[in-house]
Amino acid sequence: MFQGETAISVDDKGRLAIPTAYREPIARVCNNRLVITYNPFEQGCLWVFPQPDWERVRDEVNALPTVKRVHRDLQLKLVGAAALVELDGAARVLLPASQRATSGIEKKAVLLGMGNKFELWSEQAHLAKIQQTIGEEEVSEEMAGLRL
Repeated sequence: MFQGETAISVDDKGRLAIPTAYREPIARVCNNRLVITYNPFEQGCLWVFPQPDWERVRDEVNALPTVKRVHRDLQLKLVGAAALVELDGAARVLLPASQRATSGIEKKAVLLGMGNKFELWSEQAHLAKIQQTIGEEEVSEEMAGLRL
């Protein structure tokens, strides 16, 4: 549903405007309610889910047995840090200050549509990540079967 890369500005209050192309689908799919949380796999990146998709992820993560530390860590980073936000009249959302600070998102960020969710990257982290290439030794069997 969501795809593409958009440069985003974050104002002094920590708000960012959702790009016009995503406003109608967000209104339709989740009544303008999004959930922002940490990306537990990449530094400098937050995940932004439509609320119904988030609820599925939240329930799956919370169902993991808490006797394993890695499960508790995932629950902490995803569920414990999740913030429900709603688009205001100007189609802006407020990024929690703690999430902005931890991810390094300041005045400029990059919003990536990743299918069922968005990734919100700090400008510096996105640039560093996008400049990395995938080495031949990293290609999985699943990737090798793609017709790119």
